[in-house]
Amino acid sequence: MADKPTKGLADVVAASTALSDIDGQAGRLFYRGYDIHDLAGRTTFEETARLLQCGKLPNREQLTAYGAELVRGRTLGPLVEANIPEIAEKQAPMEALRTLVSLAAADDPDKDSNSSEANLRKAARLTAQQPLLVARYHGARTGTAVPDPDPELSIAANFLLQITGRPADSRAVELFDTCLVLHADHTMNASTFAARVCAATLSDMHSAVVAAIGTLKGPLHGGANEQVMRTLESLDPSGVAQAVRDKLAAGEKIMGFGHRVYKTEDPRATHLRRMSQELAEASGDDTYYRMSKEMEEVVFETKGLYPNVDFYAATVYHYLGIPTDLFTPVFSVSRMSGWTAHVIEQHADNRLIRPDSEYIGERDQKWKSIDER
Repeated sequence: MADKPTKGLADVVAASTALSDIDGQAGRLFYRGYDIHDLAGRTTFEETARLLQCGKLPNREQLTAYGAELVRGRTLGPLVEANIPEIAEKQAPMEALRTLVSLAAADDPDKDSNSSEANLRKAARLTAQQPLLVARYHGARTGTAVPDPDPELSIAANFLLQITGRPADSRAVELFDTCLVLHADHTMNASTFAARVCAATLSDMHSAVVAAIGTLKGPLHGGANEQVMRTLESLDPSGVAQAVRDKLAAGEKIMGFGHRVYKTEDPRATHLRRMSQELAEASGDDTYYRMSKEMEEVVFETKGLYPNVDFYAATVYHYLGIPTDLFTPVFSVSRMSGWTAHVIEQHADNRLIRPDSEYIGERDQKWKSIDER
């Protein structure tokens, strides 16, 4: 008798990749062989994006060239520009990004090519455009003028400037840049798998990324960081512990805890906890950080669960002045580097991804005419 299929493809190897790796038992994450603890706070997001897309950490000359390519890519095409106001009026953030990235394909000069050279150019453009799309969408829905990207600023610095309307201090930029590094890739998660399935049909990079964004939109993948913040905002700071115990006793899930892969603390959460504390103290109001710590202690005491990447990312983004409903779009700003790298990798050594299925329906049915049914 054949083995029963694994529900949700848990522990099934779906592809080979040289991009990222996880040691779930030890709580370690690697990008192309580099431990995330060595990259976070020491390697910029631009360096990390190029590492993922091109295979090696760039030297100074290569990073300068990649940075110039990103600057050239920070331009939205006429179709996107024309549609942002109406999209911002009618669509929620992740729906809007799904639409805008699809429209961006029509404006891309390499849209009809899947060559390795064209894919690298599209990867850089998509990485450069995603933060601008989020910022321009937010500006359109709030009626706020969005500053043009400053070619002298990093992706992190430009994004904070465009979202908040004022230049961020250097430490805030450093911390947000580290957030982008921490979220850049994470093996065969749902959105990455969706992108690779699409790319495996030899569809184009924009289509694959749209599939990824649509998958990230689902609340079981993206959105947990937003829900963490909503939960914090709903609680009385003086009654956090009891409220969490009551929720757990009622069978409610507390977002931001536990992970499908990690059996110990998510290594990204280690950095985000520290960043949340620093930003909280700098803000002069550490209420949400203290509430988060209390929630963490109660959940671990009650359920033995560690916080994942989403838990402290929520308060980090909050303290940086990012609107709560843009937390998942910010995730896409970072993950665009990983999605595009996976599309490049899939196209370079492609085979159609076509898993089998187990049929569980009825058999040997006898046809009857419509008058006899």
